[in-house]
Amino acid sequence: MSYLKNKKILLIIAGGIAAYKSLELIRLLKNNGSEIKTVLTKSGKEFVTPLSITSLTQNRVYEELFDSNSEAEMDHITLSRWCDVILVAPATANSISKFSYGNAEDLASTLILASDKKVILVPAMNIRMWMHQATQENVSKLLNYGYLCVGPEIGEMACGEYGEGKMSEPTKIIEFLNNFFSKQKEISKKNLKAIVTSGPTREYIDSVRYISNNSSGKQGYEIAKSLLKRGVETTLITGPTNLSDLKNLKLIKINTAEEMYEEAKKNLPTDIAVCAAAVGDFKISKFQKNKIKKQDKINLELEKNRDILSYLSTHNSLRPKLVIGFAAETNNVIENAEAKISKKYCDWIIANDVSKPEIGFDSDFNEVSIIYKDKNKKNELISKRKKSEIAEEITKRILENFNT
Repeated sequence: MSYLKNKKILLIIAGGIAAYKSLELIRLLKNNGSEIKTVLTKSGKEFVTPLSITSLTQNRVYEELFDSNSEAEMDHITLSRWCDVILVAPATANSISKFSYGNAEDLASTLILASDKKVILVPAMNIRMWMHQATQENVSKLLNYGYLCVGPEIGEMACGEYGEGKMSEPTKIIEFLNNFFSKQKEISKKNLKAIVTSGPTREYIDSVRYISNNSSGKQGYEIAKSLLKRGVETTLITGPTNLSDLKNLKLIKINTAEEMYEEAKKNLPTDIAVCAAAVGDFKISKFQKNKIKKQDKINLELEKNRDILSYLSTHNSLRPKLVIGFAAETNNVIENAEAKISKKYCDWIIANDVSKPEIGFDSDFNEVSIIYKDKNKKNELISKRKKSEIAEEITKRILENFNT
């Protein structure tokens, strides 16, 4: 069974003798019912022509970042939003290097940087180039970013040498893509739903002042984004942040912890609850409708907010199948997280050390430990990497939980 029917494939053809295989790949994709658009790099044009590609895809070939005929459409944005997946075949040592360093110097590298779609690399190069430490480090970096890789294979190369570096055959690439989309279909069949909380809450003292927790909302946002990308119907309930809206993501914006609690309740039942928000533990007992005039001294009486994580974990009739809490700690990270998982009755706690600026508040990076309620599972450390990569790792484990 083919899962490629009606899939939108954006094919980037980089410069390498293996580029000739891209023509057969296009033919097979078309036979499987896919729609293909192509980006041909400057060096790729040395090996295959735009005319041969157009005749196979029945679509124009995109070549330049600055095209006076279409730049008003911003091709790098339009293409990255159009596709279901980005396939780079062949992926040369040079293109892999560009992607790993986040370069945006041509259409191919710019659209990848502008995209949130899965990128699949099909490497092809001389064995020495493939085995070089720089290439291996670049590939490793991209795999950590969440890129996927098909090949390379071991065999005889155009240069006459034999070894690892040969581009995978088009039939194998089709098989890989079919498997990739079939897994997405399986997740979709399960009709999994998730709610993710993120950002801070604000507890108002008067009409202009409030107390709050420090949080950019980035990690929760990336988890919601990752779940959505993997076919999970996701609702993000977020406090005030500067993060942009995401297409197809149900977004609920709140201010107070009470509002977040109410919205979480409204969105039950759900399969997955990820509580990544920095919810204020306390609120003001008596809210002042008018602004409190400046005084030398003011006493604020606080009362506890409702505990959203505990509510979700102990809601017998509508408890999500998987409840995940977060623990932002400044010391004794693991010990405090283990105590929290017992107290809150959730399934996992994801703990991080916010005392370290490089992985703390507002940083684009994180390092987390996953603490499991199930004592048969060992605690896991996900080492320092981008929050988007942390989200991919967490999502992978969440979906594995539903495949067992």
